[in-house]
Amino acid sequence: MRNKEFAEKLEERTRRFAVRIIRLSSKLPNNPEARVIRTQITKCGTSVGANYREANRSRSKADFKNRIRICESEASETEYWLEVIGESKMLPWKAIKADHEECGELLAIFTSIGAKL
Repeated sequence: MRNKEFAEKLEERTRRFAVRIIRLSSKLPNNPEARVIRTQITKCGTSVGANYREANRSRSKADFKNRIRICESEASETEYWLEVIGESKMLPWKAIKADHEECGELLAIFTSIGAKL
C-alpha cells in the first residue's frame, strides 16, 4: 500500500473511531463523575483523528512530527479513560472492549509512525 492510500485509510479509521467514542460516551450514566469522563473521553477520542488529518496537511516535517505525537498522546489518554470507565463499572467491559482494542491498535500505529520520524 502506498503512503497516500495508507494515510487515507487511517484518516477514515480515526474518523470512525471518533464516532464510536461519541456513541460510547452517550451511554455513560448521567451523574457528575460520568459527565466529567464523558467530556474528557469525547475530547481526546475525537482529537486523534482531527490531529491526524492536520498532520497529513502539515507544512513541514516538524509540524507533521508534532501532530503525530499529539495523536499518540490523545490515543493514550483515550485508552486511559476507557480503562477508567471499565474499572469503575460505569459500563460493562464487553461494551467497551472493542473500542479499547481499536484504541490500542491506533496507539501502536501512531507510536510506530513517531518512532520512524
